[in-house]
Amino acid sequence: MDLGLKDKVILVAGASKGLGYAIASQLLEEGARLSISSSNAERIAEAADSLNCFGWRCDASDAGDIEEWVSQSLAHFGRIDGLVINAGGPPPGTFDDFDDAQWQQAFDLTLMSAVRMIRAVLPTMRKQQSGSIVAMTSLSVKEPIDFLLLSNVMRSGVTSLVKTLSRAEAGNGIRFNCLVPGLIATDRMKNLDKVQAEANQRSVEEQHAATASQIPLGRYGEPAEFARAAAFLLSDAASYTTGSTVTVDGGSRRSV
Repeated sequence: MDLGLKDKVILVAGASKGLGYAIASQLLEEGARLSISSSNAERIAEAADSLNCFGWRCDASDAGDIEEWVSQSLAHFGRIDGLVINAGGPPPGTFDDFDDAQWQQAFDLTLMSAVRMIRAVLPTMRKQQSGSIVAMTSLSVKEPIDFLLLSNVMRSGVTSLVKTLSRAEAGNGIRFNCLVPGLIATDRMKNLDKVQAEANQRSVEEQHAATASQIPLGRYGEPAEFARAAAFLLSDAASYTTGSTVTVDGGSRRSV
């Protein structure tokens, strides 16, 4: 299937590693032109060099950084056809673990980064009367996860934002969707395995095996599997898909 992504200009946040990098790699295979960002200047420079694309240091929790990344991308390419919202995740923990400052940090990193990235690209997409925005969220928006309280709260806000805007901007030809990763083999997942292993007093290997056994497909997903779903949602092949939350989780979620 030709996804129709050739020469489309797509901005991918948090793309120096993990799922963001996997999405960027997949989009390049489809012929898209990319602007990628990350808060780590060295890592985003290495990623941009590896992918042979435009790279920019951008702290997703900083409004000024987001505006600068989008404006520089627009100046470089002259248009913006797609955006992947991705800002990593808040730290794990339960209610008693977090003070006001940590709640504020999670708010800026996870919810306000989505608000600000969308705000920055909307004028261009409205002028073009086209665009596709994909927000990466979490299974926690469907089934709250006990030790990921901050993610539960902030990513649910992102989901509501995306759903609302999918209706508000449909007349401008702009599509909004959420993409939910299940247990994907990334550095963040390894860290969560470690946190859970310590809590359960078992080795990381034992924790990984125990968690994987609960997935109907019997394994963690690969970043490339998730990236292909992102490419579809960004593409013309998904031209009638908006306001949806697509889950790539190997069947883990029990609710419909």
